[in-house]
Amino acid sequence: MIKKICTYYKTLDKTTYKILYKGLEFCLLIASFSAFILLSYILFFKIPLIYYIGINLFRLSLVFSVEFIICSFIVDNIKKQII
Repeated sequence: MIKKICTYYKTLDKTTYKILYKGLEFCLLIASFSAFILLSYILFFKIPLIYYIGINLFRLSLVFSVEFIICSFIVDNIKKQII
């Protein structure tokens, strides 16, 4: 199953691959920003609101990354008229 997903990932359309790559970069940026917020919570501020903001941003980055991956596979299937 994982081998099939990897081969399908390698055969993505060029524009779909670029959109997927930029979307995952954006998700990594959000995740690193949330890690910075959580690190500042640990080291400097002990305000629970900062902790909840950091955790929710990290969850948001995970959800966005999964959505980018799934949507890129679906869009590629639609372009190739498999679906």
